[in-house]
Amino acid sequence: MAKMELLTDLACKNAATEGVKIRKLHDGRGLYLWVYEDGRKYWRLRYKIHDKEKSISLGVYPVVGLKQARQLAQAERVKLISNIDPSIDRQINKQKAKEAAANSFEAIAREWYTKQMHTWVISHTKDVLRRLELNVFPFIGMYPISAIEAPQLLNMIRIIEQRGSYDLAHRVLGVCGQVFRYGISTGRCSRDPSGDLRGALTPHKKKNQAAVKPEELPELLRAIATYECIGDRQTQLALKLLALTFVRTNELIGASWEEIDTDNALWIIPSTRMKMKNEHVVPLTSQAMNILAELKNIAGNSRYLLPGRNPNKPISNNTLLFALYRLGYKGKMTGHGFRAVASTALNESGLFSPDAIERQLAHGERNEVRGAYNRAEYLPERKRMMMWWSNHIEALEKGAEVIPLFSKSV
Repeated sequence: MAKMELLTDLACKNAATEGVKIRKLHDGRGLYLWVYEDGRKYWRLRYKIHDKEKSISLGVYPVVGLKQARQLAQAERVKLISNIDPSIDRQINKQKAKEAAANSFEAIAREWYTKQMHTWVISHTKDVLRRLELNVFPFIGMYPISAIEAPQLLNMIRIIEQRGSYDLAHRVLGVCGQVFRYGISTGRCSRDPSGDLRGALTPHKKKNQAAVKPEELPELLRAIATYECIGDRQTQLALKLLALTFVRTNELIGASWEEIDTDNALWIIPSTRMKMKNEHVVPLTSQAMNILAELKNIAGNSRYLLPGRNPNKPISNNTLLFALYRLGYKGKMTGHGFRAVASTALNESGLFSPDAIERQLAHGERNEVRGAYNRAEYLPERKRMMMWWSNHIEALEKGAEVIPLFSKSV
């Protein structure tokens, strides 16, 4: 019998079907190069196990060259020595890879995120996803969640700290901890390694948002009264409304006209837009209603109280902050600062109960059952309080003397 000639690189390169649909070029010991009419070429290995003839693919030529194809074929032959069927082994490994991908940190995190997002306000929902996609998934997202250990997690956090983002590092670790605990509860991992990093992160000092002192409020209000000289009327009115209602900036920016109950002089902010996911009621005083009437004329047909250049979208989150900058209050005052000033003044007045003040500040009720029924809690007192505050603001803007506030005598 003539000795079979093995394939060469040149023979593989020049191989053609020569008039047949599929031409099979043998390289020995079951390795073949299949050549198709359209020029495609594939490596296949034929083998016999348990008295059955079978074959598997070893890749596409020329991505897999002759030398590599022989190496791959030999690796499969080694399995046959141990009575392992290469085809079945490949199916098992494919299934394992599929399961590993389904149980990767990213897959579990996105599953957790989907289940949690309906409980969050839109801004927080976006923040969580952005933190995961930028700071977590590129580093540990592809690993099985059960295989991630504390050192690997710490290396990821160190990258964030190297940017000087110490607060973000703590927040990202907190989110990872929630994902691991979700993984434990759903049977995809057995422990939360984020807990092992206690004390390993660089401490960060929480910064309070800038706010003027109560005695500096009159000057700020008078500055806002002049804002129309350097900016637009809508922004000026927005700052005034923020001072009167002391809601969170994003709650004002995203406000729509359907939330305003003009008949009852109430602004009802839906739970979906509130930080603590509880519907919030803001009593509207005559001063606030006058501002809203003027804003309505400016807004036209827009559904938003404060439409941006595109009437279908509200103003930017930075609009009010930059307006305060233009008034000379950069680093001295933020939109959130009106909440701090109002809280201080209302508590020091001694005229209103702390519970009513806290409810109007929407410092949320943590008990979900209680929180579901607290929309109108203390509402009569809150209406009197908002009227007092509006009159106080109006008087300060007009130049009334700031009288120190003291608690009621017992």
